Parts: sequence; C-alpha cells; structure tokens
Amino acid sequence: MNLGRVDTIIKEVESSIKKPRKVNKDEKLYVGVDLGTAYIVIVVLDDKKRPVACEMQFAQVVRDGLVVDFIGATKIVKELKRKIEDKIGIELTKAAIAVPPGTDERDIKTHSYVVEGAGMEVISVEDEPTAANAVLQIDNGVVVDVGGGTTGLSIFKDGKVIYTADEATGGTQLSLVIAGAYKIPFEEAEEKKKSTKNQEEIFHMVTPVIQKVASIINTHIKAFNVDKIYLVGGTCCLKNFEKVIQKETGIETIKPLNPFLVTPLGIAINCADKQ
Repeated sequence: MNLGRVDTIIKEVESSIKKPRKVNKDEKLYVGVDLGTAYIVIVVLDDKKRPVACEMQFAQVVRDGLVVDFIGATKIVKELKRKIEDKIGIELTKAAIAVPPGTDERDIKTHSYVVEGAGMEVISVEDEPTAANAVLQIDNGVVVDVGGGTTGLSIFKDGKVIYTADEATGGTQLSLVIAGAYKIPFEEAEEKKKSTKNQEEIFHMVTPVIQKVASIINTHIKAFNVDKIYLVGGTCCLKNFEKVIQKETGIETIKPLNPFLVTPLGIAINCADKQ
C-alpha cells in the first residue's frame, strides 16, 4: 500500500467539504453513501475518480449496522444530497453503499431503501472493509473497519477477499466509557472523544475497549497467515489506537492520517467501478 497516495486523496476529500470542485453539467459523477452508526457521509467523485464534494452529519439512526430510524436516515441523506447538489449544480442520481460484513439481505435492502428514498438509485453494495480497500489497494493483509457500532474485517490474499467478519464493538463503546467516567451525556462524550486536546487524557480509560477490538481481530485472523493490519473507520482516529492494536496482536499495524474518510471514499470508488 502506498500510504502517501492514500493520505493525499483523503486530504482532497477533506478539502472538498469546504470547497467543492467545479464540474461540467454533463460530467458523470460517482456517489458513495456511508450510513454509519455515528455519522452519515456522502462522497462524490468525478469521472476520473477525483473528489468533488463531501458532506456529513452526526446521526444516531443506525445501530450496529442496522437502520433503526428509517425516516430519520432518509431525511438526513436527502438533506446531505441537496446540500451537495446546491453547491455543484448537478443532480446526484446513482450511488453505492456499504454494510458491515455478514449483514443479511433484509437489512441490506433497508440500507438501499434509505438511499433510494433520498432520490438515488443504488447500483453497488459492498461490505465496508472491502469498500475501504478500493482506496488502500492492498493485496495481502487484513483491513479492519472500526466504526461506531461494529468492528468489521476483510482478509485479502493476492488481492481477493478470502474471509470477512463483523462484531459489535466500536466507537459507541468508547463514548459510553468516557460518558461514565466524566458523568456527562453521550453526545458530549462523543465530542470530547473527537477533540485532539482530550486524546491523551481519555486514552488510558478507553484502552480496554481498544484491546477488545484487538481481541476480535486476533480471533478472526488466527487461522490465516496475516502479516499486516490496516485500520480504517472513525474510531481509529484516536491517537495511538494503532499502537494498542499492534501490541496486542503482535502484527504490524498501519493507519492513514484520517481513517474516518477511507470507507466513504472507497464506497464512491465502487460506484465508479460498477458503472
């Protein structure tokens, strides 16, 4: 994996949040919709797979990969879609989505219905770690997506997925620990977790949760010859998260500068690849 390449394109996605790129009216656009436990994110790419725009919103309409508030989720996706369309002057009509590994067909359809209800045709569905690898482009190793509600992983061999798994541990558990320690509301704990000035302070109290994530990884990779772990997902943004995973697993662990946007970007790339 070329980490410099990954970090560069992620920075371009970050820049597109405040400053979307201008595109031609007839240009084909590719949309990735990430319905996360903590955030809903939309990333738009142009016909050369370069970032055009990105919008996101904190939301608690999905729990452990399942849509628990269909109307709320649809409303948020519709609003994010409208914001992007207003900025770039082009209607978004087709999108790709991703779900945690092992999500059953009924729940996949619910994710699709949310995006369709917002006015876009769903043309591709991937599991989240596999979608992330459209950005990482690894041939061998395990991609671990630590989201708000779950930890999902895909093991790759010679560029192909040979195993996937998903378990319910993620950023929500970190926030609950923080909320309990400081006796503050969950939403306030979420903000405290994201603030860079608090990361040293909260790191030790949430280390047991990170160790639990490492335990999940160890359980699922023990039958495979895995020599590198690649971390993505918003929960991994916590400073030194990767060091705990590497210590607990004994395997080299790699994390992009901003792991939060890797999966949404990968979903958009999958949209391009399926058209």
